[in-house]
Amino acid sequence: MNEPSRYRDAFAVREFRAIFLAHVISMAGTIVAQLALTVLVYERTGSALLSALTFATGFLPFLIAGTLLSAVVERVPTRRLLVTCNLLSGTFALAMALPAAPVAALLILNFLLGMVQPLFTGARSATLRDVLTGGAYISGRSVIRLVVQGAQLGGMALSGLLLTVVAPRDLLLGNALSFGVSALVLRLGTRERRLAPEKPETAARPSLARDSLAGIGKVFAIAPLRRLILFVWADAALAVAPEGLMVPYATNRFGGTISAGLLLTAIPLGTFSGELLTNCKASPARQISLIRPAVAVSFTPMLLFVAKPGLALALVVLFVSGLGAAATLGLDRLTVEYTPPDLLPRTLSLQAAGVMFWQGIGFAAAGAAAELVSPSVVITASAALGLLTVAAYAVASRTPRPQLAPTIAS
Repeated sequence: MNEPSRYRDAFAVREFRAIFLAHVISMAGTIVAQLALTVLVYERTGSALLSALTFATGFLPFLIAGTLLSAVVERVPTRRLLVTCNLLSGTFALAMALPAAPVAALLILNFLLGMVQPLFTGARSATLRDVLTGGAYISGRSVIRLVVQGAQLGGMALSGLLLTVVAPRDLLLGNALSFGVSALVLRLGTRERRLAPEKPETAARPSLARDSLAGIGKVFAIAPLRRLILFVWADAALAVAPEGLMVPYATNRFGGTISAGLLLTAIPLGTFSGELLTNCKASPARQISLIRPAVAVSFTPMLLFVAKPGLALALVVLFVSGLGAAATLGLDRLTVEYTPPDLLPRTLSLQAAGVMFWQGIGFAAAGAAAELVSPSVVITASAALGLLTVAAYAVASRTPRPQLAPTIAS
């Protein structure tokens, strides 16, 4: 994985262009639908708690699917799995838009939608590894993430505007349509491939849950990979505190929602900039060496929240913290380097599912802590804990980095 990562190398591959287009289409629909679903639940119940639960029901499934269903990525041909996941997601979104759907059904459907997402993400990540080689794989994953950040920057604002003229159910119908179009693009634009050799029918196959758990055991048996994954998860849980608490912080500090909206754009803008600049300007070796410093940069400025900074300084602090996304390219390279090829699909699925789950835990923990102390104190404490995880990972990683990942027999 010493090849430079250039975006043009990824886009030169026809199958990647189809995967990218499908991602843009479904992401656009999903971002709009997230706010629409929250508004719909709040309109039906008038309950802020139930409205917040629409987000919580989207995080828990990542733990369940990531641990008990990760083997699906190896058992089902990837194009079939990608298309099926999109069609299922579209069906769930369509059911949410039904006028007679009770709130409990909306929450259950949102939970089921969350169960599908880790399988889709794992299959797409593994497919990218097969479609793209060398540095093109790193840049391909990077541009997929950039789409997410770009969607966060403009998606919520667009959603707010659309909801002034379009009913929430109509936006959910649009989300269902986006999943259907995405499925069609993947069906026509990618070829079928099986990530693991098909076993003879006479061969005994463990249950899906047992197979998935066994795969997780193999992943965590590789010490440097285990340390890396735990580091990524800890970073994910602690780094979300500013986003989770920025609305109450801005409301208490500045007395308005406009300031909260501005502050919430600062981190994804910094994230977008940090990853883009690192991919374009840093060599592969430099991307790896930037991991710990970049993660430290994501936490260090947040310590200034102990002084309750004003709007201008808070914007700068959050933007600089977002620049810590420069670490993701090096983390991608180390993940591929540490992981045997036969375990890569499961590793990518497990890592992505864990990130989403621990982000959900981070949001919940930050919110609970903010009931006891001020949001600025919680953000500062999260930053301090984040810096401790960087130090712990640095100490744990002092052993020489292996050049090739060992092969583990299945």
